[in-house]
Amino acid sequence: MAKDQFSSAFNFRYLCYFLFALSSLSSISFLYWSHCSNNPQLSISRNQNPFVDLLSYPYSWNHLYFSQNPPPRVLKIAVFVKKWPSQSVAGGLERHALTLHLALAKRGHELHIFTTTSSNNSFPIYPHTNMNFHLSKRTAAGYLNQAQAWEQFKTQNSTRQPFDVIHTESVGLLYTRARNLNHVVVSWHGIAYETIHSDIAQELIRSPQELQSFALTERVVKVIEEVKFFPNYAHHVATSDHAGDILKRIYMIPEQRVHVILNGVDENIFMPDFKRGQDFRTKFGIPKSAALVIGMSGRLVKDKGHPIMFEALNQIFMEEEKFRKTVFVLVAGDGPWRVRYRNLGPNVLVLGSLDPTQLARFYNALDVFVNPTLRAQGLDHTLLEAMLSGKPVMATKFASITESVIVSTELGYTFSPTVGSLKEALYRVLGDGRGVLERKGEAARMRALKLFTATKMAACYERLFFCISKHKDKEDIDYCRHPAPFKLE
Repeated sequence: MAKDQFSSAFNFRYLCYFLFALSSLSSISFLYWSHCSNNPQLSISRNQNPFVDLLSYPYSWNHLYFSQNPPPRVLKIAVFVKKWPSQSVAGGLERHALTLHLALAKRGHELHIFTTTSSNNSFPIYPHTNMNFHLSKRTAAGYLNQAQAWEQFKTQNSTRQPFDVIHTESVGLLYTRARNLNHVVVSWHGIAYETIHSDIAQELIRSPQELQSFALTERVVKVIEEVKFFPNYAHHVATSDHAGDILKRIYMIPEQRVHVILNGVDENIFMPDFKRGQDFRTKFGIPKSAALVIGMSGRLVKDKGHPIMFEALNQIFMEEEKFRKTVFVLVAGDGPWRVRYRNLGPNVLVLGSLDPTQLARFYNALDVFVNPTLRAQGLDHTLLEAMLSGKPVMATKFASITESVIVSTELGYTFSPTVGSLKEALYRVLGDGRGVLERKGEAARMRALKLFTATKMAACYERLFFCISKHKDKEDIDYCRHPAPFKLE
């Protein structure tokens, strides 16, 4: 979407707010209802309470505005996470834990993080004295030692100030210990029901030589198990709109206990920087005459979609000489598929794992970022990082992506998890050219700045934590109420 289109949308929204404020006049009320009420995030009845109950808010909290002023008081927050990441090697859940809780620490809150020791006996050091780590040795299966972590928690909870809120990343804190606590928040980065789509996609690309998987049968059993134990957690945060809908409809968790807060990434790291992008290209020998630079990042494994990406590139290189000679593909990551990519030719460069600073330069070197994932689970951070860097994105048509991230063709491209559909999308990108890609990149960055920053994510969690805090009844302010609709972004 061009800048003038975004400006028009922005002005329209605030015109609606103005009309609503004056809607006691019959003519103004007519204008409001005629032009604004079709948008569910703008409309509000004249007789409706001017505040919404956040616990019943049906949309992503990222659409709401929360003040960036210092918090009214410091929260004491317990965090349970199976593994605390290093900066350069982390899965989605661990990256979320790192980004969110660093942001909350910067806001001044007191965090106590119950996690495992690292495999190499080293542990990151942070400058925030309000980040307290309570480490325990991993179990034989690699999980957090629940008994030891719980004893550590009870010790900290019995001090002068008990915990205001408990946050568990997925099942970092098992439901058997969480079920009697009404100030527990669990954040889900993927649930079993979502991955049924993934199982179907991976079965369809299975080669005749591979044994048929029984994942679908096993998945249904796991969904039933989750439906049974999920309600033991008091509050649930879904990290995508699609997951939130499933938790409400399929898992049948009451709506006032399900809250959608989309993932965010550090906007101070991932931002447009043309010069660094050009320097990155020069470093890896990409000529200025390159027609297109395509990038991928993450683990180079099957469920991340590399079988279909590899085959799509292989076929296009054989079919289209221009693509083979003028398009460069940068692959940031490591895994079994790195050797295969290197065999595609000199224009495919496998860079290995990159730390966040290097990743920021990597994104800036691209014309478009591709995530060919076959794993319909959670909200992938790489798409958000690329969008904040001002790049259009391409990704598989999974509901978590199409409902929360690439919501229109103005932001990028989507494709079905097949070689043929991915090839069509790649050809479409080449045909569109840099001018179109740059406009899509601008639109992608504007959406990311609104919804996908670490600052916005932390503000949403902070407000939820104040809302459900164990000590909220002692305060005059009702943090579960929010003005409507004047503070929507």
